Amino acid sequence: MKIGAELAVNEINAAGGVGGRRLELDTQDDSAQAGRAIAVATTLHDDPRVVAVVGHLTSGAAIAAADIYNGGPDPVVALSPSASNPELTTPGGYTFRVCATDLAHGTALARFAIERLKARRAAVLYLDDDYGRGILGTFADEFRRLEGTIIAMDPVLPGAEDVTPYLEFLRADGRAQVLMVAGDRATAELVLRAVRAQGITLPVIGGDALAGIEADGALAEGVYLTSSYLPDAPGARNAAFLRAYAAATGGQRPDHRGAGAYDAVYLIADAIRSAGPRRAAIRAALAEVGRSRPAFDGVTGRITFDDRGDVPDKTVLVGLVRGGRIVPAAAQ
Repeated sequence: MKIGAELAVNEINAAGGVGGRRLELDTQDDSAQAGRAIAVATTLHDDPRVVAVVGHLTSGAAIAAADIYNGGPDPVVALSPSASNPELTTPGGYTFRVCATDLAHGTALARFAIERLKARRAAVLYLDDDYGRGILGTFADEFRRLEGTIIAMDPVLPGAEDVTPYLEFLRADGRAQVLMVAGDRATAELVLRAVRAQGITLPVIGGDALAGIEADGALAEGVYLTSSYLPDAPGARNAAFLRAYAAATGGQRPDHRGAGAYDAVYLIADAIRSAGPRRAAIRAALAEVGRSRPAFDGVTGRITFDDRGDVPDKTVLVGLVRGGRIVPAAAQ
């Protein structure tokens, strides 16, 4: 996220800034913890220099911070690149996101499991937090609607060190045809180590919080995950973003978090050009994207906001880890 946001800020400033004024990026770390996120949000909300926020990354932290950003006499826009829990945009009109929600991610995973993997029976290990429970619910609802059966749904506590008993049950039971990991990268790594040790060969699928797992090499090979953005997306704007990102990182490829942050900065800059730098004006301009103002065509695709601040038509893609990269599953 930081790299993507910095790239956007540098490009905007190099082109003359916004109305002749430079953007300045102030980076804070919420440690993916609700308490820390509230402290960060309070600092940013109360700083009169801050005209908008790009963040937060995780759903739990973003939800905790949302009440702060929406409160007081001068609320401030928080535009998340990656927080996908549907509850994020309920606290008020100053919270937006550029990614799809868990409603879309869970649904896409269920359809992929049924239609592409031909799996009728699924087992789920879910991280017991806002994100894990959110994507579990939408996956399970859609999987059952498509006449699939969930044979096990087991929670993994944050910081857990062993999931072997769950997997021993699955291996002995023998009915599961796909294993869904409803959690973050650390949870998936924990599960995958146990899967490999147990000799389990089930396809493993997960949501966008698994981003980055491709760096784990053989451990993650063959894992499927959803995302609102894949680096292989076509288009000149994305190609230019990939070149800039690679130049800034020594050849790395961005994920949905970096791409989303890049788009978020450009959205905020466009809102300031249209309506000025007052917080309320930025919020009003963003709310009209795709209505009285044109839709935004970013590296993550077309963005239009609904009444909640969500992007209802955001496409969810399924990627596959191959050789240390995430490639479109549809191409395999």
